[in-house]
Amino acid sequence: MTTSIRASVPPRIAHRRWAADPGTQALLDRSTAALRSLDAHHGTGLAPLALVLGRTDAVASSRIEDESASVDDVARALVGSRANTGAIAVVRAADAIERLVSAADSGVVTEGAVLDAHRLLMRDDPLDGPSAGRYRDVQNWIGGGDSPATALYVPPPPALVGPLMADLFAFLDRTDLDPIAQAAIGHAQFESIHPFTDGNGRIGRALIGAVLRRRCVTTTVTAPVAVALAAERSRYFGHLEAFRDGHVDAFVVDLALAVGTVCDETTVTALLLDECAAGMDAVAAPHLAVGRALVADPLLTEDRLEALVGADQVDAVATDLVRTGVLRAVTERRRDRAWVAPAVIAELEAFEERVRAVVGARARDHGVVRGRGLRVGS
Repeated sequence: MTTSIRASVPPRIAHRRWAADPGTQALLDRSTAALRSLDAHHGTGLAPLALVLGRTDAVASSRIEDESASVDDVARALVGSRANTGAIAVVRAADAIERLVSAADSGVVTEGAVLDAHRLLMRDDPLDGPSAGRYRDVQNWIGGGDSPATALYVPPPPALVGPLMADLFAFLDRTDLDPIAQAAIGHAQFESIHPFTDGNGRIGRALIGAVLRRRCVTTTVTAPVAVALAAERSRYFGHLEAFRDGHVDAFVVDLALAVGTVCDETTVTALLLDECAAGMDAVAAPHLAVGRALVADPLLTEDRLEALVGADQVDAVATDLVRTGVLRAVTERRRDRAWVAPAVIAELEAFEERVRAVVGARARDHGVVRGRGLRVGS
């Protein structure tokens, strides 16, 4: 019988200093510039894609936690039709990411915003729903099955969660750190505190976008960095383990590379989806409003279609667009129906594949980076 455990207590970081070497700083500057450029030059064009990019990020973030769902499953979850748990988790994660990142428009990442996002994410969970939106009051652990005795990591005791989170929010309120480095360190610290009974990974990755929004690196675009992190999940977990041993640089570098990669591929996707919209316009006429709306969100519910074309046109328009291949039905019932746009879905899948290819090639070249021994200085 286990009678005692040894828990890890992360150091307070609110006032710790961190400085990049010249090469790392140059990389951070390039990645920050790429994200600012994406936001400035494509922000207007990408604004309608905010939802679909957020959902893409949520799908990848949920996949890291072994929660997965097909596009059809997610579409059915939106209308409450035969929704599996994975699909519901993806929908909730997308809502939580959007809520937390948007809250950072206020210029600060607050405890209330994080708790609110967690409440939204976990409120319907049959096991952890009662504790949604609250810090844990029990001990948790990572790995090891039913016993912390063989756990990979045991986070701090629940009595320390509140003070450690207060320290983290003070760290996130600083402006003297590079934004991407601040997002990386803040995320890794959040995961080390592990403040919730469940949902820590998804809220922690949403925190990355919130920090970048709070630091005004973005104003419209939320770069789906979880797609890059999910591409090499073991590498990502390795960075978090190294951070807990005091190695900071490696994850900062990898997050900067992830930001640069998704910026490049998001730009390509935006251009290709413009072409996709033009192609759908050609076959969807006279239903142009629907064709353009599908680029902003390729999962179409009956309520949304009704808002676009009017209740009396729903059946006729849906029939036309399914016949021409613009839509594919994912429900069989007569009410609360849902469809997907195959052409848009194909490009989003291609986006993820391109990101995976880039990240995979980098991992093969360099392996799992464990850090270069630089610790957060006092």
